[in-house]
Amino acid sequence: MSTVYRISRRIAIDAGHRIASHGSKCRHLHGHRYEIEAWCRASRLHQAGEQAGMVLDFGFLKEEMLALIDAACDHGFIAHVEDEELLRMFCPEDEDIATWLRGMRDRVERDGFLLCHDTRLQTRLYVMAEPPTAEGLASHWFRRLAERVRVRSDGIAELERIRVWETPNCWAEHGIAG
Repeated sequence: MSTVYRISRRIAIDAGHRIASHGSKCRHLHGHRYEIEAWCRASRLHQAGEQAGMVLDFGFLKEEMLALIDAACDHGFIAHVEDEELLRMFCPEDEDIATWLRGMRDRVERDGFLLCHDTRLQTRLYVMAEPPTAEGLASHWFRRLAERVRVRSDGIAELERIRVWETPNCWAEHGIAG
C-alpha cells in the first residue's frame, strides 16, 4: 500500500459573469461569491529546507492562488471569448471593435486567457477560451495552477483537483484521476 499526503487551501473571490447560451436566468449578467479550493498530493514529504515535513507550504499555495486567480478575477468580470455581444460593452471607445475582438481572440488562443484593465467600463475583464461555468472555471484554473504547484514544491507535489463553489450549495471540480 502506498502513502499519499494531501493538503488543501481555499480562497474566495467576487466576480461577475454570464452564460450566454443558457436557457434560463444564467444568461443574464450576474455575480457570485466564488470559493476556490485547491488540493495537492504527494507520495512523500520534503525532507529538509523551508518545507521540511510538508507536501507544499500552505503559504506558497495561497500566494499562487492569489496571483493566478484573485489578482486576475476578484471584483472583475469573467467572460467567454465567443460572447461578442457582451465583450462589445467593454471595448474602449477609441478602439475599432473588430480589431479589438480579433486581438482578444488571438491572445486567448495563444495564452488560454486574457486579462484586460483598459476597458470602456474601467473594470477588470478576464476572458477565457471556455464559457465561465463552474466547470469551465475549475478546468481553466487547474491548468493555470498545476505547473506552479509543481515548481513551488520542488517537484514533490502535484495539483490533484480544483473545486469551484459557485453558491453555498453548488460546486464543480476538475482534477486528475486516481
